[in-house]
Amino acid sequence: MRRALLALAFLALPVFLFLPASPTRADDIVSGISQNVIQIKSNYTGSDIVVFGSVENSRSSQGRDVVVVVRGPDARMTVRRRDRIAGVWVNSDAARFEGLPAYYYLASTQPVDRIAPPAALARYGVGIRYLYPSAVGSHHDPHFFLEAAKRHLKQVGLYAEAPGDIDFQSENLFSTHVPVPAAAPRGQYNVEVYLFRNGQVVSAQSTPLFVDATGLERQLYNLAHNAPLRYGLACVFMAMLLGWISSVLFRRPT
Repeated sequence: MRRALLALAFLALPVFLFLPASPTRADDIVSGISQNVIQIKSNYTGSDIVVFGSVENSRSSQGRDVVVVVRGPDARMTVRRRDRIAGVWVNSDAARFEGLPAYYYLASTQPVDRIAPPAALARYGVGIRYLYPSAVGSHHDPHFFLEAAKRHLKQVGLYAEAPGDIDFQSENLFSTHVPVPAAAPRGQYNVEVYLFRNGQVVSAQSTPLFVDATGLERQLYNLAHNAPLRYGLACVFMAMLLGWISSVLFRRPT
């Protein structure tokens, strides 16, 4: 009887030894924004939104990085190069780009070149240097024109990067402030949050953000884009009317 029990225990031992371990859940990211709509009025001078989130199921913060990217609507851009010919500055060449965001802001836990290799950054468009247009129209190498466009957008405050601007309130909770300048174009933006682990994207989430004009500003914006001829004639008429009123009010007596 004792031998039979020992034999059964021996046969059952490999079953317990080779039982599969419970699967470990991968890192995941959950994020949100403080407001989904920014209303542009005549006195709008810029504002900011707060992007916040949590890293769930995280085993360790070692090798973990968070990147927040805010992309504005795609725009068509034309970059011209001026050369001096016979003492006169003229446009000698130009390049047209389509598919570049009109606004781009990036915040990260550290410089993106330390977070992931260039191939991974270029795949997701993480970093200004890894932004490429979907279509290019140029007779020459468009690289210099593309870099000039990015430099101009940086100067006017529409392109910016803030490495190290992700604040962790705890081991898993984070937040960052994203500026939306007065020159930000109207349209739909995308707020993208990436979680990198050892140079690879392990989780990502995207949230829409709408920047739009309201009230009289919205009506004038729609009129200028939907009926440009009527808008132009109305502006000329208003200028003539104001000029006539000014001449009557400030007419000197003879």
